[in-house]
Order: sequence, then structure tokens, then C-alpha cells
Amino acid sequence: MTFLKFRFAVACPVFFFFCLVSEYSFAADPQWVEIKSPNFSVITDAGDKRGREVALHFEQMRFVFGTLMTKAQVSESVPLQIVALRTSKEMRKMSPLFEGKPIEMAGLFQGSGDRNFIVLDMSVENPWSVVFHEYAHQLMKSNLSVRTDPWFDEGFAEYFSSIEVDNKEARVGRIPEDTYRVLQESGLMKVADLFRVQQDSKTYNETGDHRNVFYEESSLLVHYLYDNRLVAKVAEYFHARFDQHKTIEQAAAQAFGMTPQQLDTVLHDYLTGGRYKYFPIATPSGIAASQFTETPVSVADAQAVLADVDAHSIDHVDRALAEFKDVLKMDPSNVEALRGMGYIYLQRKDDAHAGEYFARAAASDRKDAGVHYYNALLMTRAVSPMDGAHADEVKRELETAIALEPTFGDAFSLLGWVESASGEPEKGLITMKKAMELSPRNEIYQINLANIYMANRKVDEAISLLQALTGSANPEVTSRAATALAQAEQFKEQTKAFGSLVENGSTKGIVFTREVNTSPGTVDGEIHIEAMPSPSTVHFITGKVAEVDCSEAPQALLRVVSGERSLRLRIGDTKQLVLVGVGQFSCDWKNKKVALNYQEQKLGKDDGDVVSLEIQ
Repeated sequence: MTFLKFRFAVACPVFFFFCLVSEYSFAADPQWVEIKSPNFSVITDAGDKRGREVALHFEQMRFVFGTLMTKAQVSESVPLQIVALRTSKEMRKMSPLFEGKPIEMAGLFQGSGDRNFIVLDMSVENPWSVVFHEYAHQLMKSNLSVRTDPWFDEGFAEYFSSIEVDNKEARVGRIPEDTYRVLQESGLMKVADLFRVQQDSKTYNETGDHRNVFYEESSLLVHYLYDNRLVAKVAEYFHARFDQHKTIEQAAAQAFGMTPQQLDTVLHDYLTGGRYKYFPIATPSGIAASQFTETPVSVADAQAVLADVDAHSIDHVDRALAEFKDVLKMDPSNVEALRGMGYIYLQRKDDAHAGEYFARAAASDRKDAGVHYYNALLMTRAVSPMDGAHADEVKRELETAIALEPTFGDAFSLLGWVESASGEPEKGLITMKKAMELSPRNEIYQINLANIYMANRKVDEAISLLQALTGSANPEVTSRAATALAQAEQFKEQTKAFGSLVENGSTKGIVFTREVNTSPGTVDGEIHIEAMPSPSTVHFITGKVAEVDCSEAPQALLRVVSGERSLRLRIGDTKQLVLVGVGQFSCDWKNKKVALNYQEQKLGKDDGDVVSLEIQ
């Protein structure tokens, strides 16, 4: 969720920050260094000592997250780059804009699909807490598979961000004074109302007292659950809500042994009693700042990293393009700048220029996982059919990206799709599940997984996944899931009516027709199942699409070669056709392996009408 210190909304991507406290003085000519710890990279001009401090803080907080979530291994599916700046002036340049002016901030978290950035102002006393809030969200996305509600997500992130760490231990459970002040002044929400808040709720999105109370009370409730050893019951609560479809009241009573009304009372007593627990967690002894590696960073490389931050900001993309060009004047083979230029052009759908820069980046450094991934992505956009040598080339690029970056979730996701689309749906399913393991809450991965389930004829698994996604707070995800769910349910109904069609090759006495009914109270494109007075035959065949004629769109005519047969098969409306293994019909299909059901035409020039089509 995006907000300022006082919960004012800001445009995405996500920014978190807080007010400046004090400044230190630094030398006029900074030297850039990279500090590498076991799990983090820190680029800084504030000196190696401060850089080691930053890396150590993040290692400690990562360990604390695993302890709180009882996870032996914490994973991150999106690479994180940390930038520690020595002055507020530098920080101000990176800031998002409000009414055209940079916002004063001490910490910035910028999330995106391909990489995340944290930028810190090291001239302030405490740049940690707010960026740790959003870092907690990213860790939850990569490590929690259970579906949760905003009260837990935001409450845990607030709980996590209030942790204090030093070289020896983390102190967990401090309730910030802001929490007491806001809740004492405004009062508590009813717990039932707190539990009902969703990402599209007014309370969650509009600035003001209600949202402030929501955040602070969510934090207080998570503190209470941890203090009273009830946090293990949270998964049981959400299982009851989302899997067993129980009401909030029923789920709370089942998981916590209390109704929401009883929780109102205990939470009020917890707030007014001030008897919260504050306990230490020993940070891992094997992680020492002195053991981190230090590497000098050239001015060109440092400027390329800062430009990459700008490239992922909605306010500074144009500036990033100029910054990358300046870097390339200093160092024409700078892979960070070349990849960054390609990324910007890719976002602008200028594939020609994007491909040019990615090719130059690959020639400069074959060990950059992002370059291999983007090359593969461009290839899938340039050529629709995923057959033969083209698919093999895309797979090689993605496999190289994964070998270089074994937790690259997007690379696994795209590889799973390519494998499924090129005739290896079983292999694609295994690969797509690996992507889901890396980022269990990624809704785009879930949609891709549902499509691959359909390609493997696992219709029930696809329907279950898509039903959950129709409740997404993201309108695009909701729309895509609803469309895919309708297709999956139609396909399931057809296979029920066909009975043993797939096994036996045909079914007599039943025909599926797609009719557009425009009378009041009906739905366009509804599927009707009719018993025919005289038997009709529906056939199942496999073969290859030799030709597609879309000259009379939305109708289409397929020429399908199956063995020695060549059939002309008509599609009444390509937008309404039940498809499996692919998101939409393409008039460019050629030499595509297909399995389809079609109804014979006794009269007419064509051999039949397509009922459903699966791309193999």
C-alpha cells in the first residue's frame, strides 16, 4: 500500500518514507563502493563502514522475518538493490514528486516486477522503519502461500517495521507512540469491521482518520496475537474464511476461540492496560559486517544504478533515459545502462530499440540474468507460434537466466508458458509450480498456472484457482480470471456432456451449439445444450492448423491436417470459442498442434463446426 508518513496517497509504484531528523557532514568527493553480504548488495557513497551497517541491518531483519514466520529458509523472487546515499540532497533528487516538487524523505522503497530498490538517506538518524514496512510486504509475497486480508498484511508490516536491531539482537514487540495516540484519540474500530476491509475498500484507500485507525489497530491486533501465542491460529482463520467459506464470526470463533465482539473487549483492554510484551531475538552469530566483501564502483556504474532507480519511477523515466545515455558516453559497454535503455523501450512497446539495446547488453555481459530474460520476452512477442527452433531458442535464454539467478520467478513463469505452448504442457506445469513456490501470492503467476492446468486437462484445479482470483483487488486480474473461469467452466460442462468423447472419439445424440440470443433477460454467447430429434455426431481429432482465414471476422475458417485428411472447419465467433492452453484465438496460427471437438455439417461447403479447441 502506498502512503506518506501521515497516510497521504501517492501514485504507484510504491513509495515509503518519513521526515528527516538530522544530518551529518561528508567529504565533498564521494567514492562509491559495493558491499556484498550473503543476501544483499549495497551501493553507497557514504563509506564502507555505513555500507556494512546497512547490509547488516537487512541481514538481521531478514533473519527476524524467518523467525517470526517460523521459516527455515527465506526466499525473494525479485532481485533487491539497496542504495545508501550520503546526503539529503542526493536523496531529494531520487524522491517522487508531489505537485511537481520532490518530497522530503529519508527512505524510499520502489517495487516493480523485475527488480526492487531501496534508497536510504544515511545522513539521518534512523532511515530504517518505513522501508522495513514495505520490505516486509515483499517478503510476505515471496514466502506466504496462504491468502490473507489487509488487516494482517498491514498489521504484520507495521509490527515488523517497529523492530529495533543492533549488532547483537533484535528487540521485538515495541508498540510505537503513534499507535497509542491515534487509537486513544479516535477510538478502536469494531474488529468485525476491521476484518471486512479489503484493498478496494474506502477505509483502505482514502486519507483520513479511518485509514489511520485501520493501520494502527491492525498493528495492535498483530501485536496482541504474537504476545498471546495466537499468531499460529491466523492461518486457521484464513483457511476457514477462504477455503471453508465461513463467515467472519464463525472463522474467528473457530480459530481464536473468540467472536469478533469478544475480541473487541480484549483488544480494548490490551490497549489501555499497556502490558505488551517486548522480547529479544538473538541475531545470527555467523553474520558479521567485517566479513562482507567490498568492491570499488566506478562513477559510470554508480550512475547507471541510480538511473535504473529512476527508470522504475513514474516521475523520472524521461530523466533516466538521458542518464543512461550519459553513462554510455563514458562507458559504451556498460551493461546496466544498456539493459536499462532496453527496459525503458520495452515498457514503451518500442521492441526494435529494446532489442537493439538488449543485444548490445548481451554482447557486453553474457552473465546478466535480466538480459537473457528480456531477450526471451522479446522473442515471444515478436513471433506468436511457439514451435520448433524458435521455442528452443527462447527456452535456452530462459534456462540461462535461471541458471544465473536461481530465484528468478518471472523467468520460471515465462519458461513454463513457453514449454506448455510449444507442446510440453506437463513440463510447463512443473516449471510454473516452481515460479509459484518463489512467489506464492503473485496473481499473474496464478493465472498462468490456471491456463497450464487447462492445457493438462486439470480443469477442476484451474477452476478452483480462478474462482479465488475473481475476488482480486486488481481489476485487470479480476477481469482476466473471470474470462478464463467462464471458458474453463464451459469446457467442463462440454466434457460432461460428451461423456467418453475423448476416449472413444465421438458422441451421438448431443450437439453443442453457440447461439447469440438478444431477447430480454438472456446473455449473449450463452452455451445451449439441446437433445436433437435425430442423432448428430461430434468428433474429436488431433492434427495441425495449416491455415486460418479470418476474412469474415469474427468468424474464422480453419484448415486442419490430421493424418492424410484435410478438413475445413468453421468457427462461428472466435471471441466466444472455448479455448484450452492459450488465452486468445490468433489468426496467425500456422503449423500449430491442436486437439479439437467439431460437429459434422451434413449440408454446406465446410466439413464441420468447431466446438472447442486446444493448443498443444
